Amino acid sequence: MTGRLDAPLKVAGRAKYAVDHNFPGMVYGYVVTSTIARGEVEAMEVTAAKSAPGVLAVYTPFDPLELHQPPPLMIPGEAWIPLRNRDVAWYGQPIGFVVAETFEQARDAAMLIEVSYRSLPASTSLEDGLDTAEEAPELLGGAPASISVLADGVESIEDALADSTVVVSETYRTATQNHAAMEPHSAVAVWEAGELTLYSGNQGSNLVAVELSGALGLDSSQVHVVNPFVGGAFGGKGRTSVPAFLAAAAARALGRPVKAALAREQVFTATATRPATVQKISLGADRDGTLRAVSHDSWCTIPRGGSFVEETSHSSSLRSYATPNLSISQRVVPLDIPQTTFMRAPGEAPGSFALESAMDELAVALGMDPIELRLRNNSIAPPGQDLQWSSKHLDECFSIGARRFGWSERTPRGHMDGDWQVGLGVATAMFPALRFPSSVEVRLNADETAVISTSGADPGTGLLTVVSTVGAESLGIAPDRITPRLGDSKYPPGGMSGGSTATASTGTAIMVAAAEVIDALVALASAPGAPFEGQEVTYADGEVHADGRTMPYGELLRAVGRESISAVGSSAPGEEMTKHSFSSFGAQFCEVRVHRLTREVRVSRLLGVFDAGRIINEQLARSQMIGGMIWGVSAALHEGLELEPNGRFANADFAGYLVPVNADIPKVDIEFVEYPDTFHNSVGARGLGEIGVVGVAAAIANAVHNATGIRVRHIPITIEDLLIE
Repeated sequence: MTGRLDAPLKVAGRAKYAVDHNFPGMVYGYVVTSTIARGEVEAMEVTAAKSAPGVLAVYTPFDPLELHQPPPLMIPGEAWIPLRNRDVAWYGQPIGFVVAETFEQARDAAMLIEVSYRSLPASTSLEDGLDTAEEAPELLGGAPASISVLADGVESIEDALADSTVVVSETYRTATQNHAAMEPHSAVAVWEAGELTLYSGNQGSNLVAVELSGALGLDSSQVHVVNPFVGGAFGGKGRTSVPAFLAAAAARALGRPVKAALAREQVFTATATRPATVQKISLGADRDGTLRAVSHDSWCTIPRGGSFVEETSHSSSLRSYATPNLSISQRVVPLDIPQTTFMRAPGEAPGSFALESAMDELAVALGMDPIELRLRNNSIAPPGQDLQWSSKHLDECFSIGARRFGWSERTPRGHMDGDWQVGLGVATAMFPALRFPSSVEVRLNADETAVISTSGADPGTGLLTVVSTVGAESLGIAPDRITPRLGDSKYPPGGMSGGSTATASTGTAIMVAAAEVIDALVALASAPGAPFEGQEVTYADGEVHADGRTMPYGELLRAVGRESISAVGSSAPGEEMTKHSFSSFGAQFCEVRVHRLTREVRVSRLLGVFDAGRIINEQLARSQMIGGMIWGVSAALHEGLELEPNGRFANADFAGYLVPVNADIPKVDIEFVEYPDTFHNSVGARGLGEIGVVGVAAAIANAVHNATGIRVRHIPITIEDLLIE
């Protein structure tokens, strides 16, 4: 198994991230943010700031940088461009930019700016807005906000629930979250001869280049985006960041390189968040546990005029279990809050908390084992759809997990271990298997090496290693002879690294490009004047063969006077989408311990068993799963932004926005059920990066109920939720 290629650089601290790039004459920018949630900036007194030591410029809506609204990308919604007008739409919105000789000078000068507002009443409460919620705008893939599937003769979901022997109907809530990536959003912008080079951590350098060129009024060929390494993204760096827009425009205006990075507190407001949700679920079943009806109505926050919707109903109940009657709906509550966007397993993570908690409650009501209930309602296709799953081995995930976790020892009311109440919980994990359009160049060199290039990003997932591995297989050479190159908009467009698509998308494009470059090499070998002129040539294991003779491809290239030969291959979703439904699956197992006096919750064991097609590199795959499951612990017990009535986040820092530390996480055990899915793509791999978080929060909440008898229907779960009167 190939080790992680970027590990030596990162472990040694030699990996250069965006803000590690420095240039002669470079200056520093600092973002100024609003202190109201809704209204208008009436005035900004900047005299003192402009007179402060080292200050070169102060940009505001009254003296803005030249930035335009770029055309839309493949990503839903529009980019938010700073300083374009005086409107304030949320607390902490960027409203100014100070540039100085040093970071400290820019920061200190920003504190001198006095801002006057015309403040308007702000709406900041999801709960207060539920009664006036609006139907969600068009969802991803063009799905309608409401979907109903009814069996013949059934007139409504209410009738189906009424005809069910056992019904569970409850409401669940999930908190607002922020990606809180270790690397703050940042950029270094350098102009030379009318062209921009921008260094930034992002999830798709070619997409940022297109967005930036539109904002700056340039041709895309004039913008070069370099994405060296990414210190965490998780959906939060899919678009061009505020520092990138401001640094690029300021560097052009000043004629000097500009570096800008958000302060940690600004990351929580000057970037986008995962929306808060309220979800009402009703499950109706026969006495034997067969589902007869599933109703899932969801509400989520959305900024006024925003477009991203947290599709909790559509991302969970729409495809998780077999049922003859299904009704789902998605509504939104417009608030004066920061932008919302994708966050690891968007829709699936919060949606699975509600659905998998409700399934556990149904199991309790039926007196049935929670795994048995889930397997009894295992689906061969999404409800109401004819396209069966291309490959599904969820039953095997549960059977392996139950055996390894000791599920047979579980009792309906947990057990005591000294002062600790101990309980076990379980949940199903699902995440759709997707592909994005992707292009890759494969180049064979005369020195017997190869270079594989694409603009796609490696935001910590290990894509560099995957590119090397798949390239080696496709070319029949050793991985150490391949140099993978990512994160540069000058390479063929690799699309966005998101949605757990990178391996399937990029890997398939590599196979196409490798086949094309091999065809070109074979044609070159038999061309007039070539060593195999006029012969039937084949290729295998890095060599060309013809008529009993063999020659390494490097020697062939040297013989014909070529330094290299290359081809670009592209892949995109195609005919397979009309033949099957695609998803990755998993079973999440959790053990918790709740102290009988302090009510502290500790996760003591975690096991995830996953069916995600072919595993390209087990080390990388395990790391992705472990990271996702840790995030599930974070969502269940720690993570949640607290919004004050005035729109200010009360805990917009790492002191108040809690995330797990080492002591919070036990050993996380992972197993893969490996069945390559070549119906989905030629590589046989399905998405891994996001499914790890799905279902974990529900498994923890279910384990807490098993241990204590207390059902908590919101996350994060706190000590106060478990106090016994």
